[in-house]
Amino acid sequence: MSSIIITKFVFNGFQENTFILSDSEKNAVIFDPGCYDRYEEEQLFAFIQKEGLKVHAILNTHAHIDHVLGVQAVMKRYNCDFYLHTDDLQSLERVKEYASVYGFAGYKPAYSPTHVLQGGEQLSFGKMNFEVLHTPGHAAGHVVYYSKENHLVVNGDVLFLGSYGRTDLPGGDYEV
Repeated sequence: MSSIIITKFVFNGFQENTFILSDSEKNAVIFDPGCYDRYEEEQLFAFIQKEGLKVHAILNTHAHIDHVLGVQAVMKRYNCDFYLHTDDLQSLERVKEYASVYGFAGYKPAYSPTHVLQGGEQLSFGKMNFEVLHTPGHAAGHVVYYSKENHLVVNGDVLFLGSYGRTDLPGGDYEV
């Protein structure tokens, strides 16, 4: 079993969880970068620099506004890949239309994903391996990233402690 180091940041007005996972060789991936303003971006960037991490990818669980606010800044800073499920491409595009309604007038639209997921992919970054599982319900293109060897699931908003993610948002479906 490889050792994964997990670091959590809480960003933006929705109190979204952004995670950095890294291995013993300083390879890193960022899940759901929700950093919105310069202060939040600098928190993330300063940690990465302090730890000497090599950022390989942004792995988004879905494209709701709170999970994509920092995608452009992270891609620009680290020239890394961006992974998103095909069923959430339209949701990602719509964020720029309603960002100001939620108080994010300065939203910089996320770049298009460099990798469009279907579910079932096996992804490797350094010593970290993930299986992509399509888990719609909270969002049409919601995915979780499963690391069997580390007994770890990064699940975005599909599950919460004692509950599950809202299904009344665009792309949500309670029956699914």
